[in-house]
Amino acid sequence: MISTYRAPLEQVDEARTAHLAFVDELQRAGVLVSAGRQDPPVGGILLLDVESEARAHELLADDPYVRQGLADYAATGWQPTRGGLADWKSPTA
Repeated sequence: MISTYRAPLEQVDEARTAHLAFVDELQRAGVLVSAGRQDPPVGGILLLDVESEARAHELLADDPYVRQGLADYAATGWQPTRGGLADWKSPTA
């Protein structure tokens, strides 16, 4: 999921602690593979291990950035075939 900030960075940063706590919950739930802010900081990327785009959007509806109208997410499907994630398996699988 690729996020795009819809508010000034100062407003986004005010909600960042709550957003990072939300991302921690995704990791504890076993659906987060990796995450990080884009550079320059115009949004971020959450690499999720979920069964569908609908499930990804369902999960991210609780993101403080989304709830506060600070960012929205677009889904981009991806199947890694090379590199460090090519053989990645979900820890919950």
